[in-house]
Amino acid sequence: MAASVTDIVNTAVDWVTSAFEVPLARAVVFGVHIGGHWFVEVVLLVVIIFLLSQKSYKPPKRPLTKKEIDELCDEWVPESLIPHPTEEMQCEPPVLESAAGPHTVINGKEVVNFTSANYLGLIGHEKLLESMQLSQESCTAALNKYGVGSCGPRGFYGTIDVHLDCEARIAKFLGTPDSILYSYGLSTMFSAIPAFCKKRDIIVVDEGVHWGIQNGLYLSRSTIVHFRHNDMESLQNTLEKVTVENKRAKKLRRYIVVEAVYQNSGQIAPLDEIIRLKEKYRFRVLLDESNSFGVLGSTGRGLTEFFGVPTEKIDIITAAMGHALATEGGFCTGSTRVIDHQRLSSSGYVFSASLPPYLASAAITAIDVLEENPDLIVKLKENIAVLWQELSDIKYLSIASNPLSPIVFLRLENSTGSLKNDLHLLEDIADRMLNEDSVFIVASKRSTLDKCRLPVGIRLFVSAAHTESDLLKASESLKRAAASVLAGSS
Repeated sequence: MAASVTDIVNTAVDWVTSAFEVPLARAVVFGVHIGGHWFVEVVLLVVIIFLLSQKSYKPPKRPLTKKEIDELCDEWVPESLIPHPTEEMQCEPPVLESAAGPHTVINGKEVVNFTSANYLGLIGHEKLLESMQLSQESCTAALNKYGVGSCGPRGFYGTIDVHLDCEARIAKFLGTPDSILYSYGLSTMFSAIPAFCKKRDIIVVDEGVHWGIQNGLYLSRSTIVHFRHNDMESLQNTLEKVTVENKRAKKLRRYIVVEAVYQNSGQIAPLDEIIRLKEKYRFRVLLDESNSFGVLGSTGRGLTEFFGVPTEKIDIITAAMGHALATEGGFCTGSTRVIDHQRLSSSGYVFSASLPPYLASAAITAIDVLEENPDLIVKLKENIAVLWQELSDIKYLSIASNPLSPIVFLRLENSTGSLKNDLHLLEDIADRMLNEDSVFIVASKRSTLDKCRLPVGIRLFVSAAHTESDLLKASESLKRAAASVLAGSS
């Protein structure tokens, strides 16, 4: 039976083969014998060419009916204007019901405040210095004389005499030729950087800088190269790599951008070493003194005084005035040429309404208070030392900040490996301290725009207006809350 089936199949195959080979079995083309399989391949090639040459089918054009239009509109779902809000986005921070001094009011309850960068204690304290009363009188007089706002940019009738007085006062205090005022602290950084740094320039920047600097770097469109946080060996290797590997580096403008006191870690930049590397590799330095102005140095003149570096060795110095000076706005100080360039090309200066006159008046008076009361800086340093000592033996957390920094920054000793989970634990600690002990602290929560590469942590802003009992209460509360929240997660 099997043999008969095999014979039938073989017979069929022979018949099909002969059917294809017979028509061209003896054909010879240019001396080549054409077999049946060649015939089939030629036919298939012709069919393929024919199909490819045909126009694609298009349905006849006709307008859509009203019913079809309505059905399409009903089915269409527009793309969301904003991302769908997550649980973290819906979380609302506590609302302050009084001045953001060392003590403030939240939900009708007085709490000890460690969330405001009120370093010198110039706002909200019950026992303010008599000189601070002069500041209040100065603000009142400025309001009566100038009103609240300026209603115009500096270049378009928004310059008021008190703005010029404030710029001159800052320049005199820091020992620089000139300075320029900005109406918003963050706009100082992300306006000054693009004013000088352009496309194809090279910027070497610390990986831990705050969002204001990050935004300025983005707007500059320069080539950005990061080095490890506050690591001078990494900075030197990065400068070496940039200058050696890039043949055009010597023809490009090159900058080093750092913070004096890093907001995201509380570390202090080693300015003397940065200046040495700057001069060796011929870079310019942009230094943000927002958290060091009025704090570091024997007279509060910042990181340059702290390290004994002449200000003329720093190409651009910026700072926000909403911290130690307890006002608002920001400034950039340096050579006359650097300042004049910003008056023409810095977007935050050219296009924004100028700083309200009473805030400029408050800044002038705050600098006067600082010069007349150097004991404010001494008191701040003492408070920092007390808090450091009390937190030195804390469990589950470690202090990451510099012992002289007004920002005491603590991180988890054992991270969960997830930024979201780490932040959730830190926020639980902050909530427990607020609800149980009336101590207001904050975790270093970052927006989706912030690309800082450092671990999150708990940030305590120390003020000269904090009492010793405030510091002891905060340290005891933090120890208790950290042990309660983190003991089970370790």
